[in-house]
Amino acid sequence: MRILGIDPGYTIVGFGALSYHGIDFKPLGYGAITTEAGTRFAARLVSIYNDFTTLIRQYQPDCIAIERLYFTSNQKTVIDVSQARGVIVLCAEQHGVPMFEYTPLQVKQAVVGYGKAEKRQVMEMTRRILKLSQIPKPDDAADALALAICHGHCATGIQLQERSIKTGDTI
Repeated sequence: MRILGIDPGYTIVGFGALSYHGIDFKPLGYGAITTEAGTRFAARLVSIYNDFTTLIRQYQPDCIAIERLYFTSNQKTVIDVSQARGVIVLCAEQHGVPMFEYTPLQVKQAVVGYGKAEKRQVMEMTRRILKLSQIPKPDDAADALALAICHGHCATGIQLQERSIKTGDTI
């Protein structure tokens, strides 16, 4: 299964593509979509859409794992990030790639085994799981890879639930 993890934003969109089989993860690529400060916001959204389309074509993911947004302050930021996230969701839907959302707590639990782990711990475990020599940069890319790992760990349970719903069987 190919998983594309996405850490949404409007200045930086982190991405991480993984191949996952059984318990083995293989990184296919990671990085960030960036937009220039001072650019009209609508133009930034178009840039994100176009670059995300390129990522879908390049990595041909079976699914996308994206961070569920949670903000407690700064309403302007939450609105702008939500708009950028909406463009990503639209693009995925148009390309027929199913999306799965995870909270930061779920990602920490899946990657580190502790839902209140520190960001540095998640980044280090991501590096170890993927057998990388260094923690991926930028941080947004490391976060996206952690989201993809989270989905890999959760995918078996999700597939069992979907099969159960289709067949009427119990898990």
